[in-house]
Amino acid sequence: MNTNENPYPPGPAIAHLLSSFPLDSLRRYPDPLAGSFRASVARLHGLAPANVIATNGGDELLRLALTTFLDPGKPLGLLTPSYTLYSVLATVHGSPLAGVPLGNDWSVPDDTAERWNAAGAPLAIITNPHAPSGTLVSAADLHKLAQTFRGVLLIDEAYVDFVDPEIGHETSTLVAACPNVLLLRTLSKGYSLAGLRLAYGLGAAELVAPMLSKTKDSYNVDAIAQAVGTAALEDIRSAAGSWEAVRHERSALKLALTAIGLPCASSQANFLLASVPDGGRWHSAEKVYRSLMAQRIFVRWFNEEGLRDKLRISIGTPEENRHLVEALRLLGGSK
Repeated sequence: MNTNENPYPPGPAIAHLLSSFPLDSLRRYPDPLAGSFRASVARLHGLAPANVIATNGGDELLRLALTTFLDPGKPLGLLTPSYTLYSVLATVHGSPLAGVPLGNDWSVPDDTAERWNAAGAPLAIITNPHAPSGTLVSAADLHKLAQTFRGVLLIDEAYVDFVDPEIGHETSTLVAACPNVLLLRTLSKGYSLAGLRLAYGLGAAELVAPMLSKTKDSYNVDAIAQAVGTAALEDIRSAAGSWEAVRHERSALKLALTAIGLPCASSQANFLLASVPDGGRWHSAEKVYRSLMAQRIFVRWFNEEGLRDKLRISIGTPEENRHLVEALRLLGGSK
């Protein structure tokens, strides 16, 4: 319960596709532009294929964004804390960080774009829903942020499939409204395909074109991934069933954790960030993390400012969640 994978398997369309995949086609190189997959993505979001790039997982799109839009030595705009890979990629790229700390309630400061602009950041990345808290920035606030920021704003939406549908959160309209917005979507989480390594980016054609024609690898997405990804998008009903199951378990697990003294941030992702009171029966978040690990229950602890008293817990199956809560209850001395 530490890597934010979907606890439920892919839909039946994936099994059918894999069992009937033409082996002879593997002797040929795949479509370098992933045309069929990009067309499916475009239909799903009401966009054109020119607004879509297919990538070998979300991490490749992050790397492409840095390579394409950020000259080495120029700062990368970030919110802190955030996904640790962003800073790793910036270091490899030779770019300093223009970090803006989130509020104590995980809110984005009103002057974030101005601070990135003042630092001279040509590119900024925001995770939404945020990792590791799971909190959500509204589409309206993202629009304001993009309008004020003078560089390219990459919105990493790895967990967006798990947002409660009643919120009405929709960001694909930002592609037309904000020519500097690049959206990252992945099939790893919502479509239970983390082992496949397939993601895509959505943006204005002017943003997508240089990545398609200049900075991506020639054959960055293999033939099987393209076919499976297309089948997954065309069987979205199966994936949506897992999203609803995760949302149900998220609510139940949050209530259970709160009841034993581990309050959680309000999450719209497939994980919860639980606060562990220092001292007393819990001792510390690190001690709970290590005690769980000794029982082969794996959650995430961050040795990082603002996170050392917290545990990030991926939503599991009902049985996995009950097992976790029972283990925590015993560690905390509850009956």
